[in-house]
Amino acid sequence: MSRLLGAVASTAFGLSFMHGARADAVLDWNDVALAEVVASAQAPPDGARTMAMVHVAIFDALNAIDARYEPVAFDERGPADASADAAVASAAYAVLAGLFPSRHAQLADTYAALLARVPEGPAKQAGMDLGRRAAGACLALRAADGTGAANRYAPHTSPGVYVPTSLPVAPEWPSVEPWTMRSPAEFRPAGPPALTSDVWARDFAEVKRLGGRDSTDRSAAQAETARFWTITGPAAWNGVVRSLAASSTLTAVERARLFALVNVAAMDSFVAVFDAKYAYEFWRPITAIRSAEIDGNDATEPDAEWLPLVETPLHPEYPCAHCISSAAVGAVLEADFGTGEVPAISMTSSAVPGVVHRWTRIEDYVDEVSEARILAGVHYRNSADVGKAMGRSIARQTVATLMRARE
Repeated sequence: MSRLLGAVASTAFGLSFMHGARADAVLDWNDVALAEVVASAQAPPDGARTMAMVHVAIFDALNAIDARYEPVAFDERGPADASADAAVASAAYAVLAGLFPSRHAQLADTYAALLARVPEGPAKQAGMDLGRRAAGACLALRAADGTGAANRYAPHTSPGVYVPTSLPVAPEWPSVEPWTMRSPAEFRPAGPPALTSDVWARDFAEVKRLGGRDSTDRSAAQAETARFWTITGPAAWNGVVRSLAASSTLTAVERARLFALVNVAAMDSFVAVFDAKYAYEFWRPITAIRSAEIDGNDATEPDAEWLPLVETPLHPEYPCAHCISSAAVGAVLEADFGTGEVPAISMTSSAVPGVVHRWTRIEDYVDEVSEARILAGVHYRNSADVGKAMGRSIARQTVATLMRARE
């Protein structure tokens, strides 16, 4: 049976693990970490970084006990009888406490509750020590990766001319150090289609017709899908990973590796996508449709009153960030579970309470996310396709270079 974290529903510390509903340390701490990301209102790329760091530390701690893979930040061997659950708890707790110092008291309570499950003795202490050291190595590795830099975005304007005064999101992320990419621009695509092209006219017409707030061509089911995927960041993919991980017979270190690879690839996808977004600064549908008279394409018609179904994200359009992150996640999952049918994947969304989406192929989840962004009126078809291709490339590189099986 799939076990799943809703985007926000489990963010209070009345989580299911507190009631003994399951006893899997990796899944428990995925719950806790995601709750911290949501409660702290981290932007999607910063949330992806948090989840990557937590799960890398967990992986390194477990890999120190069951040394089957190449480590990421912590290259030590611990005693084979060290408690895996204690190692997971200490690694995750130490990373989260380092990233969210203001939440130390609440995190300490959760840590104590989960650690109380582990029998006292040398194995427990050995696991705790390994977890702390793995967390310290991960925190040190990412301490100067460029996150947290000041927002220095300067709007394009002329002296004295008003522009909207809200700064866009994540303009510093093109300078963040990736985990596996050689540079943030390694997977930068060619630019968006020329405004005089048939591709532009096609994409313009599609999003104008299907993505408008008052569209009569979009079905009720399509509108629900668009709203479902207004969840962003780690809440938009960790539930999918949990569904597969909980329904498979992975060992502790295999499960830890899966979560680490997924969240590392997702974080790197944000570095890549914001590099491209701020390199090209392509306009969103709400701007393009209202200003179509200036695009030089006779096949596009302006609509001065057009609005998208959902609120437009506050950063440039090309490529699609939701699309790149879901494709990166999907490709990592396919490396483990294959491209055919898998145990049913399920996901909930805080944006559409009570609704569950299910898929039997990982690719169907990825495609739904991309389709949703067009139906929402915030992205174009070409941007979705380009984002998916980038995400798959990043995932393939992540799987090929990180946490590889030892010879």
